Amino acid sequence: MSVLKSVISLGAPVLMPIIFFVIGLLFRVKIGKAFEAALLVGVGFTGLNMVIDLLLDNLGPATSAMVKRFGVHLTVLDTGWANASQIGWSSALMPLAVFVFLLLNILLFVVKFTKTMDIDIFNYWIFLVVGTVMYVASGSFVIAFVIMLLLFVLMLKVADWTGPTIQKQFNMAGLSFPHLTNSPWILLALLVNWVVDRIPGLNKVKLSSAQINKRFGVLGEPLVIGFILGVLIGVLAGFSAPKVMDLAVKVSASMLLLPKMVDILMEGLKIIRDAVEKMLEAKYPDREIFIGMDVALMAGDPSVMATGLILIPITLLLAVVLPGNRVLPMVDLSSIIFILPMMAAYLKKDLLRMVIAGTIMMALILYIGTDVASFYTAAAHMTGATVPAGTSEIISMNSAVTNPLGWLAIKLSQLLGHVF
Repeated sequence: MSVLKSVISLGAPVLMPIIFFVIGLLFRVKIGKAFEAALLVGVGFTGLNMVIDLLLDNLGPATSAMVKRFGVHLTVLDTGWANASQIGWSSALMPLAVFVFLLLNILLFVVKFTKTMDIDIFNYWIFLVVGTVMYVASGSFVIAFVIMLLLFVLMLKVADWTGPTIQKQFNMAGLSFPHLTNSPWILLALLVNWVVDRIPGLNKVKLSSAQINKRFGVLGEPLVIGFILGVLIGVLAGFSAPKVMDLAVKVSASMLLLPKMVDILMEGLKIIRDAVEKMLEAKYPDREIFIGMDVALMAGDPSVMATGLILIPITLLLAVVLPGNRVLPMVDLSSIIFILPMMAAYLKKDLLRMVIAGTIMMALILYIGTDVASFYTAAAHMTGATVPAGTSEIISMNSAVTNPLGWLAIKLSQLLGHVF
């Protein structure tokens, strides 16, 4: 277990190049080309992490200042996805689950049950944290483990089904996203599309980033949109003028740099993907092959980033006005962009529809978080994860625990725990 944790702790910038270098050699890529691809993947992930850290490190204090400024006092603290990953990787389910996930994926791929080979092992924590909360809710290791495996298999199939749409919308050929935090929100996107398409006038409004750019010129550039949203957030946080400008420039920089880092990473992925497809197509001529990756690759899209930034003050407002909500949005306010990408593909990256769907999504997250906070907090205590002093209950808004599928899984495990 300690060895596995040590390997995982290397992080994507180190481990992913190693994985892709080995895959390249296995699929007969020349050693020099495989090394180049691996370095591009490593550089891409490093750049991606640097820009994301730049964004989150600057949005974090701003969102905390907003919470204090608006006097939001709620009893369940949002401690963020990093805390959720700590719960997942420290779970008693972890050692067995990681190996079973890998072997099960290979088996299901070989027997043609799935097209997706999920190499995004870092995000196994998403399944693990849901499994750990189910363990607490049911009191049964077996019930939690079995439902967690079913969720993993379901996400492989969802990745198969959603892959073509996401590839088209985000120009990511050959990739799919078996992501338990994102996938369930696709149903909400489809519902929002259905409703908006039936509202006269509203169904004619198109607000994609390309259309905004075309209509407003330089004011529609992601660079400028990021600056404007940074100013808005800084003002709402009560920052001084210099701090507002500093935040605005850094948000603007993130809007510009994130897509460029993804392009570098994709250049490396393409080398390996082409080699994999060539060999597998020779062996399986009638099969379509997808490589399962992290939705962070899509978080740099201008429409996703703009919507995520707009949803920060909206989420704070929802936390205050929604009757019965007990969740205090905090750490994950700045990482809302990572919950949006798969839904965005089905909304065709239209900003109006994304904000509508995102607002409904955040309201549901607050209510689900309120409902499962006691189980989540118990899971944190059980695994030794951080629970801030003086805090009675915690939750992560950016985790599968707070989406409808995760909630249903937890409730099912609780019911089965009572029965068995």
